[in-house]
Amino acid sequence: MSITVKIIDVSGAGRVGATTLLEGVASSITLRDLVRTRVRDEVARFNLVPQDVFQGLVMPEGALPTAVGFRLPKHRRLDWEQQADRAVEAFGRNGFFVLVDDRQVTDLDEELALTADSDIRFVRLVQLVGG
Repeated sequence: MSITVKIIDVSGAGRVGATTLLEGVASSITLRDLVRTRVRDEVARFNLVPQDVFQGLVMPEGALPTAVGFRLPKHRRLDWEQQADRAVEAFGRNGFFVLVDDRQVTDLDEELALTADSDIRFVRLVQLVGG
């Protein structure tokens, strides 16, 4: 069964950022597939309308971090599969973690039972300079 879920981005300090509605998500999905679906959606939105800053989960190759996302030296189409692979790698390096209904999901291959009311939070961790 496909549902629409709400994804909330949160900083490591607890500041709530962007909220995104993802449509057509399977109610039974692995975390890996949820991450990849989220990235596919955000890359599609970015590629649809030329923008200077990509507001996605992970930084595209060649981009620079800004306060509101990642600035590309010049606009280019992003490859969602490459971005999704980068997101999976970032999860493995603790670049972000995911809470589903207030429970941290630590295994990308864990099967999630989602509902339209599920509370899904992607918490981005900022790497300290020199650390």
